[in-house]
Amino acid sequence: MFDYIMTEDQKRLRDEARAFTRWVPRQLILDMDAEKVQFPREYLQEAGRRNLLGIRISRELGGRGLGWIEDGIVAEEVGVASYSLACLWGVGADIVCEAVELFGCDELKQAVVVPLLKGETSRRRASPSRGAGPISSGRPRTRKRMVPTGS
Repeated sequence: MFDYIMTEDQKRLRDEARAFTRWVPRQLILDMDAEKVQFPREYLQEAGRRNLLGIRISRELGGRGLGWIEDGIVAEEVGVASYSLACLWGVGADIVCEAVELFGCDELKQAVVVPLLKGETSRRRASPSRGAGPISSGRPRTRKRMVPTGS
């Protein structure tokens, strides 16, 4: 984004995102491209530590409570290092957290959004052969309804 159209606060945010992007180890990007690393936890942890996840998410949930322009500024800077890392940054902190913030109950917001924005993640995914559900340990589990029943 052009400097002359940004406010001073937006420029500071851009500079924070640039510093974060410079922090990303070159070897991490190469290892991801070579598929040696599939889920870079340390990347999200550092982004969370720097409060660069959830730019549009409310401050009450750990985000910055800013708008789309600021989100775009950070996304542009994050994408400089690696498209894969930019996607990882955007999916959890933007898409997932926004959906939960808008449509989830308070319990779900605390269980999902708050830890994600802190960068507290784990690599868990569903596997049809290992059990059911998005967080599967290989054993059957019961699910608790996390959205209001009237929704």
